[in-house]
Amino acid sequence: MADKKSKKKPTLKDQISDLNNQVNDEKDKFLRLFAEFENYRKRTSKERLELFKTASQELMTALLPISDDMDRALLEFKKTDNDDLTKGFELIYSKFNEILKSKGLSQIEVKKGDRFDSESHEAITQIKADKPKNKGKIVDVIEKGFKLGDKILRYPKVVVAN
Repeated sequence: MADKKSKKKPTLKDQISDLNNQVNDEKDKFLRLFAEFENYRKRTSKERLELFKTASQELMTALLPISDDMDRALLEFKKTDNDDLTKGFELIYSKFNEILKSKGLSQIEVKKGDRFDSESHEAITQIKADKPKNKGKIVDVIEKGFKLGDKILRYPKVVVAN
């Protein structure tokens, strides 16, 4: 008889409490699963964006020497007397640069007389400063620098007064 009393039938209150606990456990599992999915979605979205940036970066880096050649060609065209040829090349030159700009490539602005910054410039050589106030300043820009978004693809190559 003692056995029958120990296996007493759960009351309705106990059953409701058990069911509420089960529902709360399932809610908790669902919320955790949902949070994991959101983290996964955000991570894959970020990775996809990084992949596109990387692919764009490789292409832009490959196009920089062509941009340099076009700069040199434009200078040579301007030395000639053939205005039609110069205007035609300027059209191609500007279209090429606008496409690069629209894809996020921007030139790092550096001028003669700017203060040299080792974080954003690459010193090719140093020359003796003609005046003490010119020490540490840029004397000449040898090669343009470029950024893709916030990332520097190529540092501007400069000559610094020492």
